[in-house]
Order: sequence, then structure tokens, then C-alpha cells
Amino acid sequence: MATRSIRLWPDPVLTQPCARIDLDDPALPDLVQDLFDTMYAAKGRGLAAPQIGVLKNVFVVDVTWKEGTPDPRAFINPRAFAVMGDDLTLDEQCLSIPGLPMQVTRLDLVELGWDNLDGSYSHAPFDGMFARCIQHEFDHLNGTVIFDHQTPDARAQLEAQYAP
Repeated sequence: MATRSIRLWPDPVLTQPCARIDLDDPALPDLVQDLFDTMYAAKGRGLAAPQIGVLKNVFVVDVTWKEGTPDPRAFINPRAFAVMGDDLTLDEQCLSIPGLPMQVTRLDLVELGWDNLDGSYSHAPFDGMFARCIQHEFDHLNGTVIFDHQTPDARAQLEAQYAP
């Protein structure tokens, strides 16, 4: 469909919570396809609607495509039921804050429910990189970016290094 511009920090749209999206919205299939097209073009593993300026509850992920086996997934109106497991601190990057990886601590298991494009409902647990990517994109739907996971001192240092 189309590759859209990715909003860069400190664009205010990145700090706003998203609204539930109507599954009957005729623009929804194109939005999901645009999210995938934009994510792949930017060499990302996930992308949320606010990152392209759309304040709707939808994100896409594909954590395996870089290894050669695509597994594209769209999550519409996602609901996190549980985030559990062990704390795992890793470098994360964000397409809206390019070129600035930062340490983020997340739990390594998430249980999620979501709507699908066909109107059906799904529910499943995810772990590993999938869980991390889902939590990252879910954060975007709530107006949270990876700067928000830093201590005040670390955030100030990282923001000073960031040059959009």
C-alpha cells in the first residue's frame, strides 16, 4: 500500500494515548498494511499506529523476518492480561528515536488478547523477543516511549545525546 513517515521524538503524538479502533472502519486494512510496509522499509521489528501519526489502538510486529522467516502479526485493540516472568534488561531501539539504543528492563512473558482484521478475537502468551517487542509497541499505544523507562539522570543524558 504505502510507506508513511515515522514520527520522531519529541513529536507530541508519541506521548498521547490511543483510542480503540472500530473493526468495521474501512480504513483499518490499509492502516495495517501501511504499518507493515513502513516497518519493513525502516528495517524494524515492530511499529505502532501513533508512530505514523494515527492515534488508534493497533500495532504490528515481525520479530523473525530479519532471520529469513517472516511472521507478520497485527494486534488490533490489544489487551495485556498479564506481564510476568523474570526481569530482563537489554538494549532496545525505537524507530521514533533512531540511532539511540538504550537499556530497558522488561518482564520476559506477556499474555495478550487482541482483535484480528477478520473480526475474530485471539488470546495467547508470548515470550522472548516477541514479548519484548509486544511490550514496546503496547507502550506506544499508551503514549510511552523508551525514554520513559530510564531514571531521570539517565534520561537527561540520553536525551542530550539524541539528535533527530
